[in-house]
Amino acid sequence: MPKPESWRLDAASYPVHIELQTRFQDMDINGHLNNVAFAALFESGRVLLNRQVRPLDDRPSNERTMVAAVEINYLAEGNFPDPVQIATGIGRLGTSSWTIVQAMFQNGRAIATCDTVVVCRTDGEAKPLRAGMIAELEANLVKPV
Repeated sequence: MPKPESWRLDAASYPVHIELQTRFQDMDINGHLNNVAFAALFESGRVLLNRQVRPLDDRPSNERTMVAAVEINYLAEGNFPDPVQIATGIGRLGTSSWTIVQAMFQNGRAIATCDTVVVCRTDGEAKPLRAGMIAELEANLVKPV
């Protein structure tokens, strides 16, 4: 795994932030946050962004989004009971997909990054993103510091 670009490790680069409490059940046998906990915490950050960008009530009934790929890079151990901060933004816009980029911080240091490719399907097939959706996604692009 190549070292992340420096802006990925700066929470100020991301437009959306959430603090989440870690749980005892998130620990592995070594007393650190396990990989499933990292995935679930990142998911909560993605959901927050998605709900801000595209409220459920505002979506066309024939439009669906699907996660196509998730890549998590573990940079340091996470610990219970310390909370984590999930920083989230849009990293790339494609024709019918976008990439959500995130970083997880605990006690002031980056402990993981995550890239998630989301595909939009309309009437059961990939079609170009609507202009309104592009504008909403662009408003949440990361701004490398």
